[in-house]
Amino acid sequence: MFGYAYVCLEDISENCDSLRKPVTKGNRSAGQYPYYGASGIVDYVDDYIFDGDYLLISEDGANLIARVTPIAFSISGKNWVNNHAHVLKFSNLYQQRYVEMYLNGIDLSKYISGAAQPKLNQKNLNSILIPMPESADVKRIVDVLDRFNRLCNDLSSGLPAEIEARQKQYEYYRDKLLTFKEKS
Repeated sequence: MFGYAYVCLEDISENCDSLRKPVTKGNRSAGQYPYYGASGIVDYVDDYIFDGDYLLISEDGANLIARVTPIAFSISGKNWVNNHAHVLKFSNLYQQRYVEMYLNGIDLSKYISGAAQPKLNQKNLNSILIPMPESADVKRIVDVLDRFNRLCNDLSSGLPAEIEARQKQYEYYRDKLLTFKEKS
């Protein structure tokens, strides 16, 4: 078993919310850069305000409770983020992916306010305690969970590989069961 320490989210990430800029649909110019909201890409725009690797976390909306789509998701490259998603920057991608997986796996209801419109405000977000193992363990955990996720969800690698393995297994047993030696 590995050791870990609980750390507040604000102690292991840089909150970039102050750089977000919402743009109403009527004021957006179509382009090549993803425009992100609370649950993913909302549109594509002709300019960007972020460039790099970030973790976006839903700030508001029913999905915070319903969890139909992930509430935390990693993005990379040039993009624009509106004010419905918190923007966090981490010192390394493994730590970012670890936090993403952890947040998507826990119940956040004690951090969410508002009945009609659920909201995860910045103060509550920053106070979320994350069990943080040593960096080598974080890397190992992320690698294992990413591999498992690919096997379960990636139709181009996981499912075909499993089908191929089952096909070979079938052929092996078929050949064993249907191979008869003549009696001398």
